[in-house]
Amino acid sequence: MHRGTTATRERALTVGEVASLAGVSVRTLHHYDAIGLLSPAARSDAGYRLYGEDDLARLHQILAYRELGFELDAIAQLLTEPADEVEHLRRQEALLNARLERLLAMRRDVRKQMEARKMGIELDPKEMLEVFGDHDPTQHAEEAKERWGDTDAYRQSQARTKRYTKDDWLRIQQEGEEVESRLAELMRQGVPATDARALEAAEAHRQLISRNFYDCGYDIHRGLAQMYLADPRFTRYYEQRAEGLARYVSEAIIANADERAPQG
Repeated sequence: MHRGTTATRERALTVGEVASLAGVSVRTLHHYDAIGLLSPAARSDAGYRLYGEDDLARLHQILAYRELGFELDAIAQLLTEPADEVEHLRRQEALLNARLERLLAMRRDVRKQMEARKMGIELDPKEMLEVFGDHDPTQHAEEAKERWGDTDAYRQSQARTKRYTKDDWLRIQQEGEEVESRLAELMRQGVPATDARALEAAEAHRQLISRNFYDCGYDIHRGLAQMYLADPRFTRYYEQRAEGLARYVSEAIIANADERAPQG
């Protein structure tokens, strides 16, 4: 039995033409027909399948859902639900957006791992999350390498951090938290940045860097103090903890350096 008018057949495409146009095999189209997923609108007098515009639109929906990972039986169910083409497109866009977000997240994780390896951080993604949480220690890795890659301090830091385990990083995080908390509390109490207690906290800050990353002499420590105010990213890091802390830490570090290693 043949379906469709002569005019419809004149506008129809053969199975081979549709396969070429859609980038699928003729065998795939035969299979879709066999399971009732996509049965062509008409047959030629010789019995060959002829596909019309509605068939091509349905094929587009099928292939879109296949690309999104749906099984054929699930696609058949979706296409039998009452929904027009626009609704199907909206649904596919939502699914694509969700997939895109997952892929972008995966790409961010891969890039973070690459940068972490360059920095010498040998942690897997789970350990990175456990140690650093939402903070991304690799965010400015390329910039750091460009600015300090030729320095002894950078090379020393790279060599040391390559050996660190998750427990080492957690210990370093805890040490840093203790030093910053001490400085923030002194500031909150109104202790001047030049007070001996603030200088002791600043010295603990310097020793933490020397112990865990690179030999941080007083000249280098002064440079860090200046950077905490000159670079908005460092300033913001301290200001998020307590307003005015960036300047307080900077002044305490410089006062400590002047006290222990005065410049000639």
